[in-house]
Amino acid sequence: MSRETVVSLIANTTTRKGLTVQAALDTGSYATGVKITDAQMASINLSSASFHGEWNYTLAPRPEPSVEMSETKIF
Repeated sequence: MSRETVVSLIANTTTRKGLTVQAALDTGSYATGVKITDAQMASINLSSASFHGEWNYTLAPRPEPSVEMSETKIF
């Protein structure tokens, strides 16, 4: 089975409740062997789903750091 066939099968997935899927083959080249630190891994905002969390998860943007506002006096 070709990659294009797999992408097509994924893209044509639907459910009775109206789920539709968009899929595209990424033909980009990426560096291999890239390592990240434990701190970088811990900083990823990742939430595992209750059903097969090892496969189903959500990645969200990191929360913005809070900025404390100081009182400004204008004379």
